[in-house]
Amino acid sequence: MTETNRLLFERYKDRIISAETASKLINNNDVVGTSGFTKAGDSKSVLPAFAKRAALENISITLISGASLGHTTDADLASCGALFKRMPFQADATLRKHINNNEVLYIDQHLSETAELLQNGHLPKMDIAIIEASEVDENGNIIPSTSIGNSATFAALADKIIIEINTSFPVELKGIHDVFLQKEYPNKQIIPITKVDTRIGSEYISIDPAKVIGIVFTEAQDSPADIAAADEKTTAIAHHLLQFFEKEVASGRLSNSLLPLQAGIGKVANAVLSGFINSKFENLSMYSEVLQDSTFDLIDSGKMTFASASSITVSKDCYSKIMNNFSFYKDKMILRPQNISNAAEVIRRLGIIAINTAIEFDIYGNVNSTHISGTKMMNGIGGSGDFARNAYLSVFVTQSASKENNAISHVLPMVSHVDHTEHDVDILVTEQGLADLRGLAPVERARVIIKNCVHPDYKEQLEDYCNRAQALGGHTPHILSEALSWHSRFTENKSMKSECQLEEMI
Repeated sequence: MTETNRLLFERYKDRIISAETASKLINNNDVVGTSGFTKAGDSKSVLPAFAKRAALENISITLISGASLGHTTDADLASCGALFKRMPFQADATLRKHINNNEVLYIDQHLSETAELLQNGHLPKMDIAIIEASEVDENGNIIPSTSIGNSATFAALADKIIIEINTSFPVELKGIHDVFLQKEYPNKQIIPITKVDTRIGSEYISIDPAKVIGIVFTEAQDSPADIAAADEKTTAIAHHLLQFFEKEVASGRLSNSLLPLQAGIGKVANAVLSGFINSKFENLSMYSEVLQDSTFDLIDSGKMTFASASSITVSKDCYSKIMNNFSFYKDKMILRPQNISNAAEVIRRLGIIAINTAIEFDIYGNVNSTHISGTKMMNGIGGSGDFARNAYLSVFVTQSASKENNAISHVLPMVSHVDHTEHDVDILVTEQGLADLRGLAPVERARVIIKNCVHPDYKEQLEDYCNRAQALGGHTPHILSEALSWHSRFTENKSMKSECQLEEMI
């Protein structure tokens, strides 16, 4: 399809410019909103061009996205000094280094809240929105590509809009989007989603044509997701979780269709979801943020009937499969703005089973999903908090120990940073086993977590800590002088193991 057939609105045709020209429309200190959610549907030409410009000029921006950007965009912007502040999520190693070196300011937000914060004026006014489209219709509306994220809100609130029309996407994408723009306080509406396939909005983003200052054509595909094959640990985690769901069905609390699933991104989540393919569960559905390889594998297997999210983020092979057979998948999925996909109201109404990844958790069920050793940002909280607090079942998974000789325990006396408190966590799973925390007091949770989730190298240490802490009393017993000593020990010795254990290894 030619570029002309992707741009059906006549008034925009005299606004076609190059990415370099578009980048010059961004001013120093501007607040810029960009489409993109976990590598999908992001700016692939204008922001990279701005990074090159920033390398030559002393200019920087505050950049707000849906979630992480693809290719090397975040890395290039950070390396060229183009970023003053970044929010609400990132997953780039280079940008992460700049954040942890205090060279880029970073605001880590619940992904459901960014649009609302902008609407309420709690964040600075947006100057420019850069939105990727698969096409622009005859009325000037944007047909998004493989994500919606915060694009509709950015387009509504920004003073100016640059549209990147990406001709690499099939025009059949039109129709998979469900754009619902929430009103501001005090006029917020009920979000009337009662099933995962309920449609409540339009298939396009409606904008004010007067705000469009540039149309840029691109043809770069989304950056592929890095999907690692399931290993022994992730397979074991999936096995424990599937066994748990089978028991829930046997108890009458769930049916074989369970309830709508949500899963974070990454190899653990993919392994867990892929485990459903050879299970007895059927007619599964998903209400999540990202459609990953495992989502489409479940659809192909006939196990999943419908999936709702905010983006499609898959491997290169899966991407080709989807785009080459789009007519098969089109009526089985829907993409929504992230403040709708992550809305507390909808999550609670549908009874979502939320499965997310932890960096570490402690013996009372508090979870750290963002900070290494309590200080260094990894990626961000993303949507895990939105789902964990409001889910029917809130599940967190991680390996019990990692690094050479299991130098790091991921189950600890106290987490070094808290993203999800014990009040929002129902189930914890490692390759060692599963801890069901429902209905348990703190001292009971500690015993169940230590028994089922801890690596054998650390079980005796944690039992000793727990016994001594409980002997001191308290509702949530701790020995404050030791609670974070495991992290300190790792900093000093590059291992969380006790001195005695380290001596035995020599």
